[in-house]
Amino acid sequence: MIKWMQNLFSSPKTEENTDIMKKFLIVGLGNIGSEYVNTRHNIGFKVVDFLAKKEGISFETVKLGSLAEYKFKGRTFLLLKPNTYMNLSGKAVKYWMDKENIPLENIFVITDDLNLSFGTIRIRKKGSDGGHNGLKNINLVLNTQEYTRFRFGISDEFKKGQQVDYVLGDWDDNEKAKLTERLEVASEIIKSFGTAGLENTMTTFNGK
Repeated sequence: MIKWMQNLFSSPKTEENTDIMKKFLIVGLGNIGSEYVNTRHNIGFKVVDFLAKKEGISFETVKLGSLAEYKFKGRTFLLLKPNTYMNLSGKAVKYWMDKENIPLENIFVITDDLNLSFGTIRIRKKGSDGGHNGLKNINLVLNTQEYTRFRFGISDEFKKGQQVDYVLGDWDDNEKAKLTERLEVASEIIKSFGTAGLENTMTTFNGK
């Protein structure tokens, strides 16, 4: 009788906590506008766009961005493309994190990285912004660096003083030829993060 009463009053909370842990906010960083669509800096957008197209789901315009819902193996992945421009990405992340009641450990931010060769993958559960303005703003707004980030290498093949033009430039032909395969891997990383967990995902994909 006592056990039945305990279950009666504790089950809803347990189920609610379980549901929360099965929901993930996948944030692709980028800039809105047609002029930025195929730029290196928009790889975050490109990754979530690729997954959405592959799975036949669509983005809807919502507050502070575009959002698509993807369900896989009992998990819910909210794919977010902030419309705040890169430097204010934290505002959108915080809003949707709070609105959907998503815990910090279920936040996954996808961004470009100049310090990694093209297509190189580096997943970390925390870290500095590394000079990236999108991450810098997220760190500031969330007041923490303790969230998972997926850095996609874009290399640093530019001459002195041309960093901005390079980052905001289009992929070259060699990169374009390899990009689809890299986006396939990125899609699997997102699914692995939600189903296999962060540690297993890092072990499987880092450096690939």
